Amino acid sequence: MEKLLVVGGRPLEGKIVIGGAKNAALPAMAAALLTDEPVILENVPRVRDISTLRLLLEELGVDSSFQHNAKGNRLTIQARKLRQPRAPYELVKTMRASVLVLGPLVARFRRAEVSLPGGCAIGERPINLHLKGLRKLGATTRIVHGYVEARAKRLKGARFRFDRISVTGTANLLMAAALADGETLLENAACEPEITDLAELLTKMGARISGAGTETLRIKGVSRLRGARHRIIPDRIEAGTYLAAAGITRGHLILQRCRPDHMRAVIEKFREMGLEIKIRGRTSLEVKGPRRLQASDLTTREYPGFATDMQAQYMALATQADGTSVITETIFEKRFMHALEMLRMGADVTLEGRSAIVRGPTPLSGAKVLASDLRASASLVLAGLAAQGETLIDRVYHIDRGYDRIEEKLSQVGAKIRRVSTSPA
Repeated sequence: MEKLLVVGGRPLEGKIVIGGAKNAALPAMAAALLTDEPVILENVPRVRDISTLRLLLEELGVDSSFQHNAKGNRLTIQARKLRQPRAPYELVKTMRASVLVLGPLVARFRRAEVSLPGGCAIGERPINLHLKGLRKLGATTRIVHGYVEARAKRLKGARFRFDRISVTGTANLLMAAALADGETLLENAACEPEITDLAELLTKMGARISGAGTETLRIKGVSRLRGARHRIIPDRIEAGTYLAAAGITRGHLILQRCRPDHMRAVIEKFREMGLEIKIRGRTSLEVKGPRRLQASDLTTREYPGFATDMQAQYMALATQADGTSVITETIFEKRFMHALEMLRMGADVTLEGRSAIVRGPTPLSGAKVLASDLRASASLVLAGLAAQGETLIDRVYHIDRGYDRIEEKLSQVGAKIRRVSTSPA
């Protein structure tokens, strides 16, 4: 069983190249189901979630190949035909984003059977909005033996308003509407850069979409989509995590191949805490950690607000800041599990409903800790970088879901971190 061993107390210094956004690559991979021609995706990160969805696509009967070169990773997907339109529980249970195949399957192949993903460590995240939207587009849906079954002779354009903002729901209905008969209007849609990136890919494939990046998406359905080549946007959460790493170690990093324009809320909040962040052109950031971090309250919001996927990393920073920071989580109801592990390292954190009260600075000491989810694992790496002694992080497979070789990238800028194998108890 693999774990990460982190020895703290070293300021980070150097350059880190940011990889492609897995949250943009996943819907792009699902979009390849909409055409029988090859879809070539560049800058795809080598992370576990990508491998999981690739396995799922191959289970459906889709051909794929992965290449790595100096310019990044290239994934080619071609869905000539399907062996079966069924996404099995064994794969869906490991990654909730697998539900993204639902809309494309119904739109192109007229039917889909996708396992319900079940619960999650950070909250329920139900797919009722996906199903409600598909029914609005003319599909029939039912749940049988733990699977969602959806069918439609041909989806028809409609007006649909999300009861609450859903990123995966917006992606699913955007893909389905691209092949629907007539015009679809999606209101209260997600504005995340990953949705804009998906819309850009679909447009290259021949879709007719307007309003990407706003709360209202208008899609004029077409009868057929073609193949395309598309470069996945940089991962704003990975970049934000390394900004936090510089701050918590009082380091000096240059982040390359990132998108500062996708990170405005994170940059603004980190500057409030005292980080010196300079934007170097369109694709580079320079960050210096301050001698003393300043406490600041935070509330997570949908984009363009402060991302919930950066909340755990922010908490790690707050443990080292002067004063009290109140962190309020509005997106997921169970996203403070990392706080319990930080308490074991010496943090002063009190949980009150959907808020965490962090008092700092408190000296952290290395400990054996347990990662509960992807972003929690990143926050524990950050805490380990600031702690005295050794921190051993268990369940490293969580961090592998969304970070491409995090220990290698951190080691290259001075961190003492390595992957270790331990025998099961």
